[in-house]
Amino acid sequence: MIVIDLETTGLEPERNSILSVGAVDFDNPDNTFYGECTVQEGKEIDPVALHINGFTLPEIVSKEKSVQELVGEFIQWAKQIKDKMIGGYYTHFDRSFVLEIVKEYGLEWPFGMHIIDVHGLFYAHLLKRGELAGNRTEYSLDYILTYLGLPKEPFPHNALTGAKVTAEAFSRLILGKTLLKEFEKYPVNGFV
Repeated sequence: MIVIDLETTGLEPERNSILSVGAVDFDNPDNTFYGECTVQEGKEIDPVALHINGFTLPEIVSKEKSVQELVGEFIQWAKQIKDKMIGGYYTHFDRSFVLEIVKEYGLEWPFGMHIIDVHGLFYAHLLKRGELAGNRTEYSLDYILTYLGLPKEPFPHNALTGAKVTAEAFSRLILGKTLLKEFEKYPVNGFV
């Protein structure tokens, strides 16, 4: 599985731009990808998105790499990975942005259309254990991380950091063990 996270200028792939891509090869977690790019011409910039991801307006318009180059580099990195299942926290969001660029620039799509989402996996975990909180169906990444004994995602967000904490959450939920050395100091609690 390739665990991805994006930082963008908003929530809609047709209207907003990718700013950065972070990814972790779940089978070889030392193999990571990170890159940043300039705002795609004609795309909108939501100030709330910049507040969340910590990018500044001067910073995002001064990057030299285009979104086409960044997504192309990510795809080349991903092609070397055997298991190309895309995973993440809100995986549909990330996949939609990458797919929009692939379609717009005629890039290769080496991934399947199916995805795995840590939110859905977590929901199934709670359902199995009888721990669903009433009618609650939305669990933030920070809620999931805290439940799993991990620190919340640092603020402002970074795509590689987001991919790493999500990969660690997948490992703890699926395998019941730590994936990344940086999280070894956080014991795997008795949630398995």
